[in-house]
Amino acid sequence: LQTRMQSLQPDPKAQYRSVYEALKKIVLTEGFWRPLRGINVTMLGAGPAHAMYFACYEKMKKSLSDALQHGGNSHLANGIAGSVATLLHDAVMNPAEVVKQRMQMFNSPYKSVLACIRTVQKTEGFGAFYRSYTTQLTMNVPFQAIHFITYEFMQEQINPHREYNPRSHIVSGAVAGAVAAAATTPLDVCKTLLNTQENTALSSVNISGHLSGMVNAFKTVYQLGGISGYFRGVQARVIYQMPSTAIAWSVYEFFKYFLTKRKLEKRT
Repeated sequence: LQTRMQSLQPDPKAQYRSVYEALKKIVLTEGFWRPLRGINVTMLGAGPAHAMYFACYEKMKKSLSDALQHGGNSHLANGIAGSVATLLHDAVMNPAEVVKQRMQMFNSPYKSVLACIRTVQKTEGFGAFYRSYTTQLTMNVPFQAIHFITYEFMQEQINPHREYNPRSHIVSGAVAGAVAAAATTPLDVCKTLLNTQENTALSSVNISGHLSGMVNAFKTVYQLGGISGYFRGVQARVIYQMPSTAIAWSVYEFFKYFLTKRKLEKRT
């Protein structure tokens, strides 16, 4: 839904006024499973990407907190640790995101994930899978910095003793995801344009070939939609991120608690 709603020059049949209308229209005209197209490639990359992401975050957060605040909770340490963890995460997830978004576009010519990978590789080269990598990092580094700082701040407010408390992890994760998603929507719109290379949109502003680079994407979005163009799909993005970050944090905190408890039991 987010990919469709961020389209700057949508096909008349793919113009939506709200998230609900978009979902209803896609299901009725393109089938029940259409909104989930390309999700398999995302799931394939998500496991190793998130494992590296949280492992790197925990290690860096501890090391930096020790250095900056002698073991206390440092918001600066949380932000830096989240930013560095993002570099590893996005190296795995960027190609998966490119494939997913191309498959989700209206009238997508790709029949399967493998067909999409082969066609993109053949026609645009390997670089196409990383064309939006710098943009992804430019978006995700501030996203994750805001995300981790907000999560840790929320934990300080509602779970100051840092005990395992599923409700507090869900609430903190949802709030952190919503705040970070809303703040970085303009960057996400630019990333979507770079990933999808919308022909109609690009030709309408006399761009031939492939659009690349964050600065060019920013200029093109402004030419096509003005200031409001940067906030296309903000509602869908917040709705998508809230449960996503809430689930990620609650699952992560559960396994952290479970593994720490087992480690202590073995020691005793």
